[in-house]
Amino acid sequence: MEINKLQKKWTLIIRPQRAWWDLQLGEIWRYRDLILLFVWRDFVAYYKQTILGPLWYLIQPILTTVVFTVIFGNIAKLPTDGLPPFLFYLAGNTVWVYFSTCVTSTSDTFAGNAAVFGKVYFPRLSVPISIVISNLISFGIRLGVFLAFLVYFMLKGAVVHVTWWALLLPVLLIIMAGLGLGFGIIISSMTTKYRDLQQLVGFGVQLMMYGTPVIYPLSSVDAGLRWLLLLNPMTPVVEVFRFAFLGTSALEPVYLVYSFLCMLTALVIGIVAFNHVENTFMDTV
Repeated sequence: MEINKLQKKWTLIIRPQRAWWDLQLGEIWRYRDLILLFVWRDFVAYYKQTILGPLWYLIQPILTTVVFTVIFGNIAKLPTDGLPPFLFYLAGNTVWVYFSTCVTSTSDTFAGNAAVFGKVYFPRLSVPISIVISNLISFGIRLGVFLAFLVYFMLKGAVVHVTWWALLLPVLLIIMAGLGLGFGIIISSMTTKYRDLQQLVGFGVQLMMYGTPVIYPLSSVDAGLRWLLLLNPMTPVVEVFRFAFLGTSALEPVYLVYSFLCMLTALVIGIVAFNHVENTFMDTV
């Protein structure tokens, strides 16, 4: 009887094992303050001991776009659907960097936070969620840089125009964040047992970029091979982003439905795998 009375006073019960379907997503909301602290930590610590600090958020997309413009635009002479090459590459880079950063950062969740996870309890999923949110801040800065150059080119008379599809930007963000989180935690769950997979993440993400119309338009790909690119859920996201803000694309926005379904699938598989590995990862990391 006394034990039952004590149990009624407890607000949290930590069990060594639980069913794989017992995701306990409600705890994420309970620990929302901790998630915000992680977001602040990631944002501040990343550039804490740098000379330029947050200015790198402005410099990196500009320098990357300049390199793309010189190599792929001027030297390789890749088409850009009649768009100014700088804007074309900056648009693709703005979208791709957010997704790729989410994947590579969340893929190291278990291995990178093993010391903390082994000492104190909190929902482990709050760490990759905080990474996705903190990367959203850097995406906002990159988007601001892109919009500033977009206005400049429009004033210079470039043949670009913003369409009503720009209102879909929140949907694009949800898809990118969900795909990045889903793929990242799937990889993180696998690397607890197979550590060498972590070495392939950066290489795999780089290869995936070339399978996404970031440095070339989808219209330049032969129709017989275009279906391979359409299997990539990031292809509709990049193309719709360009169509929304630059007014040109070879893909109908309806393909976002496919990307959204892929995002839901990746999230479900990732969260279930993450939940399963969370119970025993300290024995293998």
